[in-house]
Amino acid sequence: MNWDDTGPDESATATTGGAEASAERLVGSVADGEDTAVEAALRPKDLGEFVGQPKVREQLDLVLRAARQRGATADHVLLSGAPGLGKTTLSMIIAAEMGAPIRITSGPAIQHAGDLAAILSSLQEGEVLFLDEIHRMSRPAEEMLYMAMEDFRVDVIVGKGPGATAIPLELPPFTLVGATTRAGLLPPPLRDRFGFTAHMEFYEAEELERVLHRSARLLDVSTDEAGAREIAGRSRGTPRIANRLLRRVRDYAQVKSDGVITSEIARQALAVYEVDERGLDRLDRAVLSSLLKLFNGGPVGLSTLAVAVGEERETVEEVAEPFLVREGLLARTPRGRVATPAAWAHLNLTPPASSRANSTGQTGLFGM
Repeated sequence: MNWDDTGPDESATATTGGAEASAERLVGSVADGEDTAVEAALRPKDLGEFVGQPKVREQLDLVLRAARQRGATADHVLLSGAPGLGKTTLSMIIAAEMGAPIRITSGPAIQHAGDLAAILSSLQEGEVLFLDEIHRMSRPAEEMLYMAMEDFRVDVIVGKGPGATAIPLELPPFTLVGATTRAGLLPPPLRDRFGFTAHMEFYEAEELERVLHRSARLLDVSTDEAGAREIAGRSRGTPRIANRLLRRVRDYAQVKSDGVITSEIARQALAVYEVDERGLDRLDRAVLSSLLKLFNGGPVGLSTLAVAVGEERETVEEVAEPFLVREGLLARTPRGRVATPAAWAHLNLTPPASSRANSTGQTGLFGM
């Protein structure tokens, strides 16, 4: 068995455990209660206000304008991408642009076909149904959704056994907006029923600066260009994290200074919260430090690395590793986890001369 193999049950646990751990981190991309309340006030109301994702905005604008000109409901929309990039915000913008109400629910909340039938049967004509984490919906509900999306009809089963009867229920035209962080888990028949599919990319630092300036105005926070740039560079390309860091730096500036966020104030504040210049926090640095100091840069198995860090396996795999891999600080190989030269440089450590593993964790012929 490969060191990093994970069974089906372990994968489900990892996803749940990883989300819970991410919500507890300052640089976690999962929203907590405070984020949800603040995001509601900071959300842009139309595509013109939405910052970033230029291709998605342009394509979506064409889809919505064409639907309005035809006097029809917009095509079903699938939005994929990491948490915190604006999928929920875009769903609300779609409803606002179409002048329609929006109904919000999530895949884990729909465990039976009857749950979905109750929601669909209460929709108004033209209403937008936002289904977050659509890949986690139950299979029976998923199969009911096929017909609802394509024919605007569902069959409600009345009774059980041989006497069961299917009663067709006509639905008013509606727009389904599905959001997923794991598009690969969606079955092809479901993906094919979406008329427009968009993938949300991570934001550039310049785009995050614009997000921060807009949020600062709405929160009545004073920040200069250098202060916004400092926060944006540590936000992992995610607006949700940028807004969270902005609020914590605001608190520091209010207590320790005159309330104005400058580059120096931002650096001091984020040092207190243990977020370094590349956006790594305590957990990220612990993973890298253990990999470099205890295992000479690897390769090392995931379970062994998790024990060395003192965290659960799923926390390391689902919470810390994705960003470290994206930043080019860590590599996943068949033999285990391996640190890259950039990781040694980031922690100001020198790779041991005796190490024969290269940055991909492979060794030469005959182990040379």
